[in-house]
Amino acid sequence: MELFLEASGLQTFYGAAQVLHGVDFRVGVGETVALMGRNGMGKSTLLKSLLGVVAPRQGKVSVQGREVTGMETSAIIRRGIAYVPEGRGMFHNLSVREHLLMAARKGAGGRADWTYERVLETFPRLAERLDNMGTHLSGGEQQMLSIGRALMTNPDLLILDEATEGLAPLIRREIWRVVRHVKETGIATIVVDKNVGVLLDLADRHVILVKGEVVFDGGPHQLKSDSSILERFIGL
Repeated sequence: MELFLEASGLQTFYGAAQVLHGVDFRVGVGETVALMGRNGMGKSTLLKSLLGVVAPRQGKVSVQGREVTGMETSAIIRRGIAYVPEGRGMFHNLSVREHLLMAARKGAGGRADWTYERVLETFPRLAERLDNMGTHLSGGEQQMLSIGRALMTNPDLLILDEATEGLAPLIRREIWRVVRHVKETGIATIVVDKNVGVLLDLADRHVILVKGEVVFDGGPHQLKSDSSILERFIGL
């Protein structure tokens, strides 16, 4: 498989505390990867290390074969990555319409599949709330807006940290519907979420972190056929 993103030997610290211990991680073009693990195992730190939000002390990150280690986050993202962080990152002074239009641009390769109209068709709730401030939306609507805003950048890789955390069941189903649609369009995805059952059916590959180390990297069939892996590392 052609790789879109590759990281090797990542060692990341917060002060004197080491969080990532030599992590290797990769995402192929169009591949959906589920990043799994209990709370505090380093999942968000890995995502932030890939994007330069937190600088790893050792290791390197490459996007489409070009090393981006040490680059500014904005420069890394412009290479075709969209990040939906835990907490959704709403701007208090922007309406739904402004959140979407502010993000609109062609992708790194000139891709322009995701337009303002297409995002609103995908998220009809947002079309009904265009003049609402982003921070005035419900949690589920904010997550829809955050994903829609990310898609407006026409990414090659979409990163979702805690994709459905704290959302009502009906909204969770809507988010998963969109994530599956994104996958069908050929956009690569990294998904962090606690809904293991959905991730087993959605992702092409699963990576499990324990205390900042990769303890499993394989396909869903391996996890489905050996329940002891999830019991040991996820606690299911």
